[in-house]
Amino acid sequence: MTGTNRRLARDARYRKYAGGPDPLAPPVDTSEAMDAIGQDVMAGYSPERAMREFLRRGGRDQAGLDDLARRVAERRRELTRKHNLDGTLEEIRELLDQAVTQERGQLARDVEMDDGVRALAQMQLDSLPSSPAAAVSELSDYRWQSPQAAAAYGRIKDLLGREMLDQRFAGMKQALENATDADRAAINDMLTDLNELLDAHARGADTPEQFEDFMAKHGAFFPEAPVDIDELLDALAARAAAAQRMRNSMTREQRDELDALAAQAFGSPDLMQSLAQLDGNLRALRPGEDWGGGERMDGDEGLGLGDGTGVFQDLADLDQLADQLAQSHNGSQLDDLDLDALRRQLGEESAVDARTLQQLEKALRDTGALKRGLDGQLRLTPKAMRQLGKALLRDVAEKMSGRTGGRDLRSAGAAGERSGATRAWAFGDTEPWDVTRTMTNALTRTAGEGRAIGSGVRLTIDDVEVQETEARTQACVALLVDTSFSMAMEDRWVPMKRTALALHTLITSRFRGDDLQLIGFGRTAEVMEIEQLVGLDAQWDKGTNLHHALLLANRHFRKHPNAQPVLLVVTDGEPTSHLEPGGEVYFAYPPDPLTIAHAIRELDTSTRLGAHTSFFRLGDDPGLARFIDAMAKRAGGTVVAPEADDLGAAVVGSYLGSRRGGFGAAGFDDAFGGGWGRGDQGRGGWDR
Repeated sequence: MTGTNRRLARDARYRKYAGGPDPLAPPVDTSEAMDAIGQDVMAGYSPERAMREFLRRGGRDQAGLDDLARRVAERRRELTRKHNLDGTLEEIRELLDQAVTQERGQLARDVEMDDGVRALAQMQLDSLPSSPAAAVSELSDYRWQSPQAAAAYGRIKDLLGREMLDQRFAGMKQALENATDADRAAINDMLTDLNELLDAHARGADTPEQFEDFMAKHGAFFPEAPVDIDELLDALAARAAAAQRMRNSMTREQRDELDALAAQAFGSPDLMQSLAQLDGNLRALRPGEDWGGGERMDGDEGLGLGDGTGVFQDLADLDQLADQLAQSHNGSQLDDLDLDALRRQLGEESAVDARTLQQLEKALRDTGALKRGLDGQLRLTPKAMRQLGKALLRDVAEKMSGRTGGRDLRSAGAAGERSGATRAWAFGDTEPWDVTRTMTNALTRTAGEGRAIGSGVRLTIDDVEVQETEARTQACVALLVDTSFSMAMEDRWVPMKRTALALHTLITSRFRGDDLQLIGFGRTAEVMEIEQLVGLDAQWDKGTNLHHALLLANRHFRKHPNAQPVLLVVTDGEPTSHLEPGGEVYFAYPPDPLTIAHAIRELDTSTRLGAHTSFFRLGDDPGLARFIDAMAKRAGGTVVAPEADDLGAAVVGSYLGSRRGGFGAAGFDDAFGGGWGRGDQGRGGWDR
């Protein structure tokens, strides 16, 4: 073993797993999330909203935010319906009844007691008021005959002191059970020093050394082990505010009873004075805490002051978790979830579910499916768009074939017929390799370098030759999609976006030489990237500006003078707006003849540019049908009237039909591997 290995072995340590993410857990599976997000995007959700909806719903075997929020709400209801705030008063009543009962027994058994003394004592016990606070006060000067009764009465004052301290310092009730005078003195010293420290901090006169001295002297009272005064303040103020909310939730009678009893805690008013000063300091230094809230607690199980304060802290935790799980604030992120609080309130399983959701969101970003833009919104990446497009294209292929189980799209679509010649590969080439020529080049180069062939042959990029194919005529495609409010109103928004993505995927993956431009037209028209169109929320502005859309399409055609123009128009309404010469938008309904004239003029321009034109009419409006038929006849184009679900197949079929019949060899067979007859385009009531 080398020195390095020995050192590594010596330094290696095994230790118990301390919790947190499982280092041996498999990577989070994002496939189900991406499928669900893609479906929601196609259903009209923005990518941001689709992402949030999946995280909210969860998956088949994964709890979502809604399920965690439900668990939080159930836990909250359980706490408020289980408890009431009479616990301390009930415990005092029990101790008081125990003391009085034992004292009465002693008075009855003690035969040596003077009858006058016995009668006076019995009179005092019989005349005790019903109020526990008043009874405890009246018995403060009573001369107990029973040692057991006197001990029970003494435990009342001890209980009150411990409960009061437990409200401010968790665990004090148990720690101070059977406390001695020295223990009480240590508490008073701690409170005095603490108030002095907080007073100095409020004036800005405290120092780190003062805090360190305080913790060195009194650190045993603070198991949270705060590292500075701010952490100390946060812990103390959170519990003091919970104690105040508990007090706010009591009835006036309960508050009055406890206030009267508190003055007798530990048999001295000094404790209450120190605690009142502490509460004042904390309120002044942490005014942002919830000091004014309250809860309705009407259960059967009584809460003592200390335990009740803990319950109110739990309720505050649960409220914060509910807010975090809602993710309703701008900039909310799953990383904001307090996993420690979730584990504390709901258990390890809920914390694991939440951590998995955090990892899932991170994995979706890291795997390149989603990215967050400069505005903070999630967006589908090109990789995710390609995955969605391929799935939609498979659906289109099935519709066009009229059957399932056809050939996989990945095996279809050559770039052109092979010419028999080869050439050196260049960046961007998609033609298949000529394996024989490539290997021959590698062998020749290896031999020329003086190396024996038997020692192995390594390919370099310079060895690669590809098979040349016959050039095809390129297409310049403009897909015009109606984005007016009627498309959303009539549930045509989703089929429109599915159609655009399917055509975009087909062209970018099978016909890379073609140039597609997507143009959305509502009140105005706009050239859109596919990511923008797919993520587009429903538009509610009135107007169908076909004139503007055709202007943009013709500009696209002019930029590609050597390509065959293909014009595809998807709409469900007649033109109701157009651009004025100054760029203003004119809108009128019913359609103004001038608006119709502007649209016809630009269609004529498309025809002069040689465009193959197809209209896809959605809906059964007779006026729209007459208009579309007249436009198609004027342009020498075709009209298809598909059902909304068949729109994608209709548009893709029309594009492929134009390529096959109009200007190139590529068509259905090239794109989908054969078997897609022209007759399939008549499905769904399409009207040619």
